[in-house]
Amino acid sequence: MGATNSGPLTIGGKPLTGGMLWLAAIVLAAANFVAVLDMTIANVSVPSIAGNLGATTSQGTWVITSYAVAEAITVPLTGWLAARFGAVRVFATAMGLFGVASLLCGLANSLGFLVFARILQGFAGGPLMPLSQTLLLRIFPPHMAPAAIGLWSMTTLIAPVLGPIVGGYICDQYSWHWIFLINIPVALGCAFAAWKLLKRYELPLLKNPIDKIGLLILFIWVGALQLMLDEGKQLDWFASPLIVCLAVVAVVGFVAFLIWELHEEHPIVDLRVFRHRGFTMSVLTISLTFAAFFAANVLTPLWLQSFMGYTATESGLTTAWTGLFALMVAPMAAGWSAKMDPRKLIFMGVIWLGMVTFWRTFSTTDMGYWSIAVPLMFMGWGLPFFFIPTTGLALASVEPREMDNAAGLMNFLRTLSGAAAVSLVNTGWENATTRNHAELVGLTDRTGEVLHGLEASGMAPEAALRALDGIVTGQSVMLATNQVMLVIAVCFVFAACVIWLAPKPSRVVAPGEGGH
Repeated sequence: MGATNSGPLTIGGKPLTGGMLWLAAIVLAAANFVAVLDMTIANVSVPSIAGNLGATTSQGTWVITSYAVAEAITVPLTGWLAARFGAVRVFATAMGLFGVASLLCGLANSLGFLVFARILQGFAGGPLMPLSQTLLLRIFPPHMAPAAIGLWSMTTLIAPVLGPIVGGYICDQYSWHWIFLINIPVALGCAFAAWKLLKRYELPLLKNPIDKIGLLILFIWVGALQLMLDEGKQLDWFASPLIVCLAVVAVVGFVAFLIWELHEEHPIVDLRVFRHRGFTMSVLTISLTFAAFFAANVLTPLWLQSFMGYTATESGLTTAWTGLFALMVAPMAAGWSAKMDPRKLIFMGVIWLGMVTFWRTFSTTDMGYWSIAVPLMFMGWGLPFFFIPTTGLALASVEPREMDNAAGLMNFLRTLSGAAAVSLVNTGWENATTRNHAELVGLTDRTGEVLHGLEASGMAPEAALRALDGIVTGQSVMLATNQVMLVIAVCFVFAACVIWLAPKPSRVVAPGEGGH
């Protein structure tokens, strides 16, 4: 398992150094950034898109769902695609297709065509996340691997935060078409630069036969699961026959997929990578922690916009403090992860996130801006100490030829955990609000003094009742927010403990070994 190479492998020239190395790193990071950004950039734009295209807001959510489903299907295929066609070739092609699909999205004049274009965009965007990660590790020398992981990690964490901010601003100031059109120069420029700079790092191909049955089963169960998660809340979950049907298809398909892929000689997704306990525990930690972080990250702007009087832009700028502070401490986290047992860093980072989230369970409706922003800043401090060493530990736990496949599976499970967290937190928050409201109504103003006081101040009886109900609703939401934050804090603590099930790493990621 020890690293034997002194530097990155190439077959078409000398390894990149100096400014050219960092230019290639920026290209890869930018590609990952736009792929992750497009997961959330359309979230706040759905009403504008639906209204412009003559669709309902409910129909407009397919703009988000179509991208998520298509991306979820192609992410786990990354290892097979890279082995068969070459990681650099697949990356450059996917980046170019992402730009073309973005152009089609921007030119769409009907909801059907936009959804079709978003499916193409999702298919192209799926491989960009894991391949940008493994190619960064391939081009950097071993001693700079933590810096490479740190650069990739920050784009992955910051892009979802910036997505709603950028999307909201563009929709307010320009037109929704531009949330897709801005991708075109970045995508095409990155595709061209990536091929020119990185084709020397292409490795020999493996012409394995296509696992058609495995591919079909993957499409079925992942598509059903993603649709269930996206549409569950809107359709009242298992009260809907459609959601029940999707759940059955997802479960049966998943079991069939596991059985087939574990017995197939040339699987479309090599699940044998989970035999490495270090990889399995690292991915479990990443999935649990990312789900908890994503849940808190989704709940915060919902609360701020719906009940604290913040605009979409103001709430986005408030949550952006997390990304800014994460960016500030990322170099320190990358340096430390190369010098000490990563499990200690991961444990401390995730416990820190749990403590800050527990702090947020004491929020009140009369909080000022900085009372809300300061805990978000402290969240940012903990993120790099979780994400950077966990990613490094996961990839260091697998064999070099398994790295592309491992990265694809890791990103797939992380993305899926985030999608599940969004569905669960939305449903749980609304249910807790309803339950709290019912309880508070029975406890509030039993003597009628408050209501009489409002009427005495000149309010009409109906207006007084609405005012009192508004107060009760505000407190119900605040209680529900704190209750959900408490659950998220517990999830962080549990995730922190899971990492100790991973063995102490015997090596660091050696990019020169990376490949198929």
